[in-house]
Order: sequence, then structure tokens, then C-alpha cells
Amino acid sequence: MATVDLTEENFEEVVASHDLVLVDFWAAWCGPCRVFAPIYEEVSALYPDAVFGKVDTEAQPGLASAFQIMSIPTLMVIREQVILFSQAGALPEAALREVLDKVVEIDMDQVRADVQQRQGAPI
Repeated sequence: MATVDLTEENFEEVVASHDLVLVDFWAAWCGPCRVFAPIYEEVSALYPDAVFGKVDTEAQPGLASAFQIMSIPTLMVIREQVILFSQAGALPEAALREVLDKVVEIDMDQVRADVQQRQGAPI
């Protein structure tokens, strides 16, 4: 699957309508972003059920700000509308595949129960 450009206009709809969404925050001037781009594209073909989105931080500063992106590239993995992974830095292909495999294995019922418990617990 080819990567999808994510914008302020389509971000929420894409995340809401897909179980697994990866988001690559990048910019054209960023050397590590350019190194990571072909890896990200190649791995996207291995996970046809996932959406591999890209947010150009220069064109979409509102999204970068909303997610407090301080360094690029930053990879975020969202499953069932829950951010399960967020890390700055370009990942090698094997590491990206490992992250995805682990995210797919997570018991989302348990994640939701943990979130519910934390929200109900006093701070």
C-alpha cells in the first residue's frame, strides 16, 4: 500500500476509520526523514491492513503542534484510536517491523480497561 498524506482536514477521519494507522512526521529538508521514507514505504507493502500516513510538518504545523512533535522524523502508531507508540528518530526496517508486530499482538481490550481504570483513579 502506498503511503497516505495526512492533513488537518483528513487526520481524524483516517484514524477513526482504520484500526491501525502509522504516522510519520517528516519534512523535506530533514536528512534522516529522507533516509527513513523508502523504508517506511517498503514496510507499508508488508502490512496491507494498516494505513501508513505521512504528515509534512512544514505544511501541517497544526498537527505537529497538536502531537507536540519536537524532533523529526517521529513515528507514531495508533491502534483503535489509541496511541501505542511514539518515538523520534529513523528506524531501520527490522525495528519498524518489530514495532508493528508487537503492536498487532497487544490485547486492546486490556489497554482500554487500563485506560478506563487510570481515568477513574485519583491522581
